[in-house]
Amino acid sequence: MRAMIVAAGLGTRLLPLTRLLPKPALPVRGVPLVAFQLALLARSGVTEVAINTHHLPEALEHAARAWCPPGVALRFSHERELLGTGGGIRRMADFLRESDPCLLLGGDMVLDADLGALLAWHRAGGHDASLLLRDDPRADRFGTIGVDSEGRVRRIASRFDLGSERRAGVYAWANVVASAAFEVLPDREAFGHLDDWWAPALARGAADVRGFVAAASEVLWEPIGTPAEYLAANLAPLALSYLDVGAATRRAGAEVRLGADGRPDVIIGAGARLGRGVSLRRAVVFAGEDVPEGLRAEGGVFAGGAFVPCEAAPGAAPGEIAHPGEAR
Repeated sequence: MRAMIVAAGLGTRLLPLTRLLPKPALPVRGVPLVAFQLALLARSGVTEVAINTHHLPEALEHAARAWCPPGVALRFSHERELLGTGGGIRRMADFLRESDPCLLLGGDMVLDADLGALLAWHRAGGHDASLLLRDDPRADRFGTIGVDSEGRVRRIASRFDLGSERRAGVYAWANVVASAAFEVLPDREAFGHLDDWWAPALARGAADVRGFVAAASEVLWEPIGTPAEYLAANLAPLALSYLDVGAATRRAGAEVRLGADGRPDVIIGAGARLGRGVSLRRAVVFAGEDVPEGLRAEGGVFAGGAFVPCEAAPGAAPGEIAHPGEAR
């Protein structure tokens, strides 16, 4: 089975961290974010993965190759000009349509979900596209996709609404897509996959773009679009079904220091050095950094020779859905 990680973009909301690394290569517990997606796909039976790149492509390619699971072949699609989520997928359509179905995964999150169950639901229903949605308490922050009683997508955030909605969930950016779905791709270079590919198909009467709403307890989804989200993902309890995070952190040469509550408090990247008298709380230190003597800081990331505060800023605008592969 084939898959694509949609990973091109600028990561503007993660500045200044993304001046140093592209978003999918940022370390979570010392491990590049793309490693999590590759491990999940491999556990789900994927043997070939395409990744699109744009900003600092060499760093993303290096991270993906270094953490690619055995038995998985990689290919890369570099975008000199950003093509949007749909345009990036369109460029790889010939590769993807040879796998019926294929998987499409966003590149800006830590996800743990039973993609095998999503695949089975997709195959049983004969869908063109099956979207993973999460019954998430953060719905007001990230926006939702609404479905009818049979799972047909009827609404996309506040931008598209056909009525007859019965349930809704936050879009967890995991999709199963049939080869037939690629027959209705827009005939242009740059576009979004939700608004410009699937929404027009739905408006024309397509009934086979479906959304599977999973309970929050069944899907772990940690989005990484802002410095606050990035810090939260590093400090969150990450007990994943497909990856031993502790072992991966040790492989990366990173260290996790626990706080008084026994939860991760400071993540120190490989080769980083902390000067005398340094006091950090709720912090991440990038690999190879030299933290100066006497620094006292909390709630941020030390990267590029400076401490970057990660304020509790909101993520996506209420009611909207932000996507990887686009400036956010």
